[in-house]
Amino acid sequence: MAELQSIDLTVNGQRTQRHVQPRTHLVDFVRGELGLKGSHLGCEHGVCGACTVEVNGKIVRGCLTLAVQADGSRVRTIEGLSEDGDVRDLQDAFIRHAALQCGFCTPGMVMAAKELLESKPGATRAEVREWMSGNFCRCTGYHAIVEAICETLALRAGRGAGSAGASDVAVKETGQ
Repeated sequence: MAELQSIDLTVNGQRTQRHVQPRTHLVDFVRGELGLKGSHLGCEHGVCGACTVEVNGKIVRGCLTLAVQADGSRVRTIEGLSEDGDVRDLQDAFIRHAALQCGFCTPGMVMAAKELLESKPGATRAEVREWMSGNFCRCTGYHAIVEAICETLALRAGRGAGSAGASDVAVKETGQ
């Protein structure tokens, strides 16, 4: 058995120090050690996005990132985003558009969408689809998810959901 390694990180604003196995994945750490169950284990190969968490302001796959790699970092999970209220408008849009069904992928979708909203506030529908292509959903078919994100982009830009914002521009681009 490998020797335990000490880690010191801040998760959702709370500093935590623990000893972990060197091979413990970050998502296993936040779920098992900290009881934060919002990030899910799906494929465990970095493909589905259900394990998406934020490390130092950037999203990562929690199943591909070791807990020891996050030593000294700021980590936010979906619980931290929800507590901070950073994504309340996005969560409301997901509800309005029925962009969640079983809910398994939703935390990872919201984490990825949050980064998109911050880094590309003028994103088109095509850019939203491309950005979200790394997160899999077996229930919704993505249309509702893209609609919710485009509506949030438009509302944050002050255009309103029914104006010629990201959602409408994207419809013109794709012909949908």
